[in-house]
Order: sequence, then C-alpha cells, then structure tokens
Amino acid sequence: MSDTPFGFGLPPEEPEDGDEGRKKGQPNPFGFGGAGLPGGMPGGADNPFAAMFGAMNPGDLGAAFQQLGQMLSYEGGPVNWDMAKDIARRTVAQGTADGVKDTSVGVAEKAAVEEAVRLADLWLDGVTSLPSGAGTAVAWSRAEWVEATLPVWKELVDPVAERVGAAMGQVLPEEMQAMAGPLLGMMRSMGGAMFGQQIGQAVGVLAGEVVGSTDIGLPLGPAGKAALLPLNIETFGKDLGVPSDEVRLYLALREAAHQRLFAHVPWLRSHLFGAVEGYARGIKVDTSKLEDVVGQIDPSNPEQLQEALQGGMFQPQDTPEQKAALARLETALALVEGWVDAVVHEAAKPRLTSADALRETLRRRRASGGPAEQTFATLIGLELRPRRLRDASRLWALLTDARGVDGRDGLWEHPDMLPTASDLDDPDGFVHREHLDFSEIDKMLGEAAAGDKRDEDGEDKK
Repeated sequence: MSDTPFGFGLPPEEPEDGDEGRKKGQPNPFGFGGAGLPGGMPGGADNPFAAMFGAMNPGDLGAAFQQLGQMLSYEGGPVNWDMAKDIARRTVAQGTADGVKDTSVGVAEKAAVEEAVRLADLWLDGVTSLPSGAGTAVAWSRAEWVEATLPVWKELVDPVAERVGAAMGQVLPEEMQAMAGPLLGMMRSMGGAMFGQQIGQAVGVLAGEVVGSTDIGLPLGPAGKAALLPLNIETFGKDLGVPSDEVRLYLALREAAHQRLFAHVPWLRSHLFGAVEGYARGIKVDTSKLEDVVGQIDPSNPEQLQEALQGGMFQPQDTPEQKAALARLETALALVEGWVDAVVHEAAKPRLTSADALRETLRRRRASGGPAEQTFATLIGLELRPRRLRDASRLWALLTDARGVDGRDGLWEHPDMLPTASDLDDPDGFVHREHLDFSEIDKMLGEAAAGDKRDEDGEDKK
C-alpha cells in the first residue's frame, strides 16, 4: 500500500494478488484498535482517545478530563456528531501530512471549476443518454466539504453505530439492566463519543484528499450540486506531468458523470444506502468479550480505558447477513464506478491527450487503497474489491459496442436489469444475453389494470 494517505499521488503498481493481497493487514472495521486509519492520522487513529490521554503533559490533564466529562454527558443518538464535526474541522485545520493547509477558495478558482463542469457536461451529452444532473457547480475548501458531507455520513454510519450500541446494552443480564441505568447511560455516551472521535478523524483526513463530492462512489453532497476541491486537485496533479487544466477537466467529467447517474436513476441512492443498512442489521458483537472488558474497567482510570480501546473491544463479528449485504454493495458500487469510468473515457479520449494516463492513475489509486476502500473499511467494515472496477468498466464498454448508448444506459431503469457479480466475471455472456424489457412489462401491467377498472365501472353501471 502507498505511504500516501488513501493512495493519492503517484500511482503504485496494482497488487498482483488482487483480493488476497488486500486481505493481508485488513483494517479493523471500526478502527477501534489494530490497523486503524491509514496515512498517519493525527491523534492516533487506532485509539479514539489517544489524542486525549496519550503523551500529555500535566498541564493538559484538566482539559482532558473536562472533555471526558462532556463526552460522558452526551445524550444524543449513537454517534456524537457535534464531536465528529469539531474533530473533523480541527483535523482539516492541522493540514495534511505534506504540510498543505486548507485555504478559502478564490474567485478565479470558482470560475475555473464552473467552466470545467460546464464543458464536462457538454462533452458528456454525446456519450450518454442521461441528461445533466448538476444544476450548479461549486468549488469547496476542505472545511466546506466537511460541512456539506456530514449529513450523508450520518445517514451511512448511524445504522451501524446503533447496532453496536445496542450490543453494548446487552452486556449485563436482563434482570440487572434496570438497576444499572447510570452504567448503561455512561456506556452509550462513551460509545457515541468513540464513534464521533473516530468518524471525525476519518472525515477530516479524507477532506484533505478527495477532489469532489463523489470520490467514494456515493453522493456525499447535496443533490444536483457538482463540487470540486481546487486545493486537492492541485495536490493530486502536482507530480503527474499533466497540465492543471486537463486534470481539473478530467475530474470534472467524473463528478458530472456521477451527478447524472444519481439524478436520473431514482432508485440507485436508496439501493446503495439500503445495502449499508442491511449490513448494519447483520452486525453481532462478541458480548462475552465486552463483559470481560467492562467488568475490569475503572472509569476513573483513563489509561485502563485506553488499553481496552486498543484491544479492539467493540470489533464486530462477521455474519452471513453482513457478507451478503457487503457483496450487494460492492457490486453496486463497482457498477457505478465502472459506468463512470467508461463514459468519461469515451468523452475524454478524443479531446484530452492525458486521458489514458489520468484514467490509469485513478484506477490504480482505487486498486491500491483509495478513499472508498479505506474510509469504508474504517467506518463500516467495507473494503471494495479492486478488480471489480476494471471488470465493470469493460462490461459497460462492451455493452456500448453491442447495444449502443441508449441500450447500455437503459439498464439503469430497473435494478433487476443490472449485471450481477457473476456477470462481472463473464461480461461477454451478459452482453449477448437477452434481457426482459421492463418498460414493456410495466406497459402491459398498466393496460391490464386499466382493463380491470373499465370492467368494474361497467359492472357498477349495471
């Protein structure tokens, strides 16, 4: 894996052993111990409280316990999102590992982004039947990206945190739970704080690397708003040997293509987020380990709590339900990313001399541990399979050749029409297989319903 956070920068060679290579050193799904977040996250990503209690001088002790008191008094949902937001903003303010600090977006940068998105949409008109999905184009700073995307992170993470929190409440026998209200309340508060600390750090580091609102294959920003981060685009293209305007335009193509897909495939967003919720429903936590750990923790001893966290006390167990939900999500994300990769390449290839190089850079970034893999691995336990993007892109390209743009994009009309994971293994078989026309089926059902209504009206008149 690249030493650069999330695999940005010069692309390393793609792992030859694919999935097996990625499994070695796989991060703890929640980052509460073990590998944690990549990229040398400030404050110690493998321990949410390392920044609070680790290596502090005596003068910091009072502030640390004050913060601990605030954490214990939290009474909100499964994640302390106020804490997550504060930590994300502080992480952004610290700058990235290469010393680049966040800056406000200037007028010239805003104009360049707006022009790039406008031109990107014009080029995409010729390679996809889906119309523009971006009503506006915006240029964000890293801090603005945090503010704009936190509502979607909340929607993604809360179901998972809720399940883990419920497992924490099951540690004590049922007859004792009524007598242990204060302890359970403290555990819920601590759980919300731990998730908030971890997610805040994750989002803060990711804000220093992403180039738009759709880098992870999900719509993180407001609907209809294509967003690019000029500072991160500059960093991304710094050592590529490609003119900066070409880098910006290529990334604008990717952002605008994502926007089209999510704007005009109404079921897609709920399909993806539903898979995350399905994963959450399958979560089971080793309560016997929690029982042992909770019974040994002295709440007044921060070092003991720190050791428990480092031991991964909340690491969930894999279940068949989780694996099935993750497989659905991985396949759907691969299809989204593969479609974007295919249509962007078709639009850029005749116009940008750097199209091939930029395409390969972005593919290798994903294969070697890009933002999607690492962020989801940390927050909800998901690791995207690096080979799926190339397989999906090839399948969409074959569909374009065989059925044309309309035939290819028509598959997004219904989830049952899309390729499956096995189809990605045999794209030629899928391309040449006959598919049901769901629009015709819907038409037939509509006509049948209308006929039934006429019959009922006729009977009523008699």
